[in-house]
Amino acid sequence: MTLNILFIQVDQLCAHSLAAYGNRIVKTPNLDRLAEHGAVFETAYCNFPLCAPSRFSMATGQLCSTIGAFDNAAEMGAEIPTYAHYLRDLGYQTALSGKMHFIGPDQYHGFESRLTADLYPADFSWAPNWAAEGKRDTNDPQSVLVSGICERSVQIDFDEEVTFKAKKHLWDMARSGDDRPFFLQVSYTHPHEPYLCRREWWDLYEGADIPLPRVPAMRAEQHDAHSIRILRDFGMLDYAFKDEDILRARRAHFGAISYLDAMIGELLDVLASTGADQNTVIIFTADHGEFLGERGMWFKKHFFEPSLRIPLMVSGPGIGAQRVSEMASLVDLLPTFCGLATGDTWKSEIEPLAGEDLSAYLGQPSRQPERTIRAEYLAEAALAPIFMIRRGPYKYIASSADPAMLFNVEDDPDELVNLANDPTYSQTVAELQADVETHWDEEDITRRILISQKRRRFIHQAHKKGEPPRWNHDEEPGEKVIWYRGEQGYSEWAFDYLPEGAKPEALGT
Repeated sequence: MTLNILFIQVDQLCAHSLAAYGNRIVKTPNLDRLAEHGAVFETAYCNFPLCAPSRFSMATGQLCSTIGAFDNAAEMGAEIPTYAHYLRDLGYQTALSGKMHFIGPDQYHGFESRLTADLYPADFSWAPNWAAEGKRDTNDPQSVLVSGICERSVQIDFDEEVTFKAKKHLWDMARSGDDRPFFLQVSYTHPHEPYLCRREWWDLYEGADIPLPRVPAMRAEQHDAHSIRILRDFGMLDYAFKDEDILRARRAHFGAISYLDAMIGELLDVLASTGADQNTVIIFTADHGEFLGERGMWFKKHFFEPSLRIPLMVSGPGIGAQRVSEMASLVDLLPTFCGLATGDTWKSEIEPLAGEDLSAYLGQPSRQPERTIRAEYLAEAALAPIFMIRRGPYKYIASSADPAMLFNVEDDPDELVNLANDPTYSQTVAELQADVETHWDEEDITRRILISQKRRRFIHQAHKKGEPPRWNHDEEPGEKVIWYRGEQGYSEWAFDYLPEGAKPEALGT
């Protein structure tokens, strides 16, 4: 039996926010059901804790330094095969509903059809500048302070359209004469900040014992160098949020997760109604995590567990309930999709990939993790490339610009004790540093990043003279849309598009 594949991805969700990973507060009955009847990968990571690069590494099965997708405004070359290309070659019809954050003129990258526009700009407006960051379009304390109830926002508009178009596509395939199996990616923007949700989902947590962060906010001198840069970039360094601000933002984030779960339930209902549930495998994950106030940090852009660790579940025909202890990451999805499609362990004949086919672990006895997982951060607020290796219990973070960090994640899950300078672990540090130097050429990567940033910033400036092109899917130059197109600050856009009378009820002061 050839399997259809429904790939559901959400934005900015840490694994620890779901019941399948131990959360006893957040209500997600549909995701709970997927986890109950399918495979849950207990330790899964993104390979770049930032939206667009995470998706590009995922789509290509390659690390971003390999394909030149360095940040949220870097183009992924049209010559690089994605899972959509590989699956089309295997006879699948491929469609995308929702956010993928493609940059540049190619807005398909192997998908046969796109059902929606993208939420974010496809041009170079978000290109970083390591030489002089200056004032950038970035997050700020407003994201936490302006949180709570919101009956309608542009993000809600987007995800409602994503769900509607995806459901329609599932119905259309069921009644079409196209007998090819389908690959449908449904990609949501929730629960990405702003931390807002409709009253229905806010009220779901009335009286819930929502906890404050396990690790409270730290003073500047307690943070590592990269955390300081990120917090300074956000205007949050040594910023003291009140407990009520933190809890309100967390409650709204949990409400947004429950809202997502309800929409996922609608997709599952259509599968059942058409009978496609009998031959469709469902994969659920996120592009990266969310700090949600841990260590006084919010959003992502670091290798600490809340930002890096993601949920990964696989459910469908022939996949029994199991917990997979072997570590995984998003670059594994391309070979995994192809393994599920072919019914056999799969490897690319085009080029070596950074990931491997996880379907080989389905239905197998659990075992001690043996794999090495690699991630990188090459975007804004960095002074040089930053690399991460997870092997066994250890997580190693290295950069020529910052002191090294080593954590035993099993013994120290909050990553509070840096072992890098402890003589007891000198051999471990030496081995992991050797791995960094073997797998990454920092000098070459830095050279390519700096010239890419200069080129893209120049092109973006040149495009401002005259009518700038609009690369976004199905849009014309100068066309006004409600989606974000870099014409104002991100936070201003997110809050400006709240309809009149639907402002959040609880505003921080």
